[in-house]
Amino acid sequence: QVQLLESGGGSVQPGGSLRLSCATSGIIFSARVMGWYRQVPGKTRELVATINNYGPIFYADSVKGRFTISRDNAKAAVDLQMNSLKPEDTALYFCKAEGVGTTWRDYWGQGIQVIVSS
Repeated sequence: QVQLLESGGGSVQPGGSLRLSCATSGIIFSARVMGWYRQVPGKTRELVATINNYGPIFYADSVKGRFTISRDNAKAAVDLQMNSLKPEDTALYFCKAEGVGTTWRDYWGQGIQVIVSS
């Protein structure tokens, strides 16, 4: 059974930091590109960052220089360090294990809330 479990969300003031973690099981983690997405009500889900085994491969322009994605293959986990948070970063954040061709489907976590407010 595949599980992706996000943790580390919460409320923070503008300028603050949070670190999201996604623990996975049931997938060959090292073979997967991992990603973080976010969604606010009424809007489409937005790609925030992705990482392969060689390092980060994508950051949304809105988070470049503030967010850092990392992975630990031994722990089958992917993190998102979020610094200098802004109110517009408020969203439900999702971890995703990207599919591989037509062989392996993608998987999503249930999401974790991040609120940036004074």
